Amino acid sequence: MSEFRVEKDSMGDVNVPAKAYYGGQTQRAVENFPISGQPLPRRLIHALGLVKEAAAVANRELGKLNPEIADALIEAAREVAAGKFDEQFPIDIFQTGSGTSSNMNANEVISNRAIELRGGDRFHHKKIFHPNDHVNMGQSTNDMFPTAIHVAAGQAIAGEMIPALRRLHEVLVRKSRDWDNIMKIGRTHLADATPIRLGQEISGLARQVELSLGRADAALKAILELPAGGTAVGTGINTHPRFGAKVAEALAKETSIPFIEARNHFEANASRDGLVECSGQLRNIAVSLFSIANNIRWLGSGPRCGFYEITLPDRQPGSSIMPGKVNPVMCEAMMQVCARVIGNDQTIAFSGAAGGQFQLNIMMPVMGLAIIESAELLASCTKAFIEFCAEEMAANRAACEKQIEWSMAMATSLNPLIGYDAAAAVAKEAFKSGKTVRELCLEKITAGTLKKKDSDAVVKEAELDAALHLRSMTEPERLRD
Repeated sequence: MSEFRVEKDSMGDVNVPAKAYYGGQTQRAVENFPISGQPLPRRLIHALGLVKEAAAVANRELGKLNPEIADALIEAAREVAAGKFDEQFPIDIFQTGSGTSSNMNANEVISNRAIELRGGDRFHHKKIFHPNDHVNMGQSTNDMFPTAIHVAAGQAIAGEMIPALRRLHEVLVRKSRDWDNIMKIGRTHLADATPIRLGQEISGLARQVELSLGRADAALKAILELPAGGTAVGTGINTHPRFGAKVAEALAKETSIPFIEARNHFEANASRDGLVECSGQLRNIAVSLFSIANNIRWLGSGPRCGFYEITLPDRQPGSSIMPGKVNPVMCEAMMQVCARVIGNDQTIAFSGAAGGQFQLNIMMPVMGLAIIESAELLASCTKAFIEFCAEEMAANRAACEKQIEWSMAMATSLNPLIGYDAAAAVAKEAFKSGKTVRELCLEKITAGTLKKKDSDAVVKEAELDAALHLRSMTEPERLRD
């Protein structure tokens, strides 16, 4: 058999690999875009299969497509959605800005596979299931490709990212409760601050994840409206007026995500504001996760010359030259993922602003790549972070409690008792003398020189003990009774 077969399209003959399920338009795009060697994300290929399946279902129900033809297309599209033909999507991600090449790639693969499924010869029975007339019926790349992007991103967010964030929140809440009675020093500006309980510190991280869950929900809501039904410029030319609603209904049923038809197809075709909003929420989540991972990395620093207030699980040797060194690798992986997501958001924001003129945005493939990558990276890295770090990290009570008495910030709780200026003087003298605030104050009480604010009365030892009571320093005044 020849290595190639000849396909004909509106521009003439094209040599296509002999066994390929795709046709001439795909091959032209392969030749035109030898850029990155990176094809569409697999999730987007699968979403194209789902979208084409939904389109065939809609056209069948609306009486536009013969049921026998529709059923064959549905079966073939399902195979694409299941990943059976991933290798038949070779077009570079950096291609025509609408995604037309990849839309036609899907049309050609599905039409040829449908021919095969019905016992035909896909090399000689092209008219049976036509890529444009049948697979692409009632559609345009301009509305269906962004629909596929929304579906792919929605599946990643709803199916993977939100469950991962929910589990991380549960782990951190549990740690915050387990560690609530462990006293430690607080830090602001990386400098010693007033005492805090380790559980309180971790509860702040848990709340960041809880807020991230709300942002993930908002990210999903931003892409629920689907452009399908607008065709070329939003007018719905060459499609049934109920096509968009039917497609959204079929996709919602298939994915369990409440997709709906776009309220205004001119906006849905022309702008990618929903993707920009979605990405902005993912960026915010990335900022929070970066902060969480970095704080855990600092708290686990050591083991002898750092804070070492929590112990992180040993995952792998940390140095090619320093024996026994172990690094906070899971924190570092998370931080790199977050940096990538923040960068992806810049790509999406710029593409949304600069890539849309009049009735079409022409930066959609790279926007699809970026939004899907962001959601998938956040999901997979969060899962790994939970399994290999968060679940196994433990509190180091001795290290937490060791530094508290040495902190000059202990003098803060003396403000109501002796006044700010006197407390500041105590803190400086304690540091210079190498004594703790408590030790120095006890000496001054014995000498009769530690006076109450606005009074000549000497502070009593019981009053000092009450002022320097560690647990009380970590609770609001109303809880001390």
